Amino acid sequence: MISGRFLSRLVSAVMAGPRPVVLSGPSGAGKSTLLKKLLKEYEGVFGFSVSHTTRSPRPGEVNGKDYHFVTREDMQCGIDGGDFIEHAVFSGNMYGTSKAAVQAVQAQNQICILDIDMQGVRNIKKTELNPIYISIHPPTVQILEKRLRDRNTESEESLSKRLRAAIEDLEISKEPGLFDRIIVNDDLEEAYAKLKDSLKEEIAAVQTCRDS
Repeated sequence: MISGRFLSRLVSAVMAGPRPVVLSGPSGAGKSTLLKKLLKEYEGVFGFSVSHTTRSPRPGEVNGKDYHFVTREDMQCGIDGGDFIEHAVFSGNMYGTSKAAVQAVQAQNQICILDIDMQGVRNIKKTELNPIYISIHPPTVQILEKRLRDRNTESEESLSKRLRAAIEDLEISKEPGLFDRIIVNDDLEEAYAKLKDSLKEEIAAVQTCRDS
């Protein structure tokens, strides 16, 4: 097995470039909507790290764009080979962020966005990646449940499991020092303004570098 210290040095060595952003929060909190707004307004400034997963694609999802959809065997092989910065298991499916996915974004002098769960956040905390940590929260668990139900993509059992995990993650995210900022997505425009404010220094640095 690759040691944690070696992985930390390796991540530090290959992750040269703009400081990444770790965006976390339960499914239904509005991360994807906020990300789309950010990528549209700052075209070329941000790049999205495409995660790997062993789950099946949902309707409309594109391999290589939404996720890299892989087999469990291929995913485990990559993990064993030290190809991933972080990986986690949720609802029986494996998820992970590869070094190559982050490098591909940073090679273009873009701020790499990593959309990961709480397990992934804790794993990245053990490395020297040094991202900005932002957690997106729904206004209430009841509103989160409604958003998930409105998608019509979950069975009742899957929905219950996702809600239990969301409640646990929301509590964990409040631990002092775990996140640099927690944004409650009650009003989309207000939440987006807070997200931009959290990243204004990094945005300015990339834009200045490109203009020089």
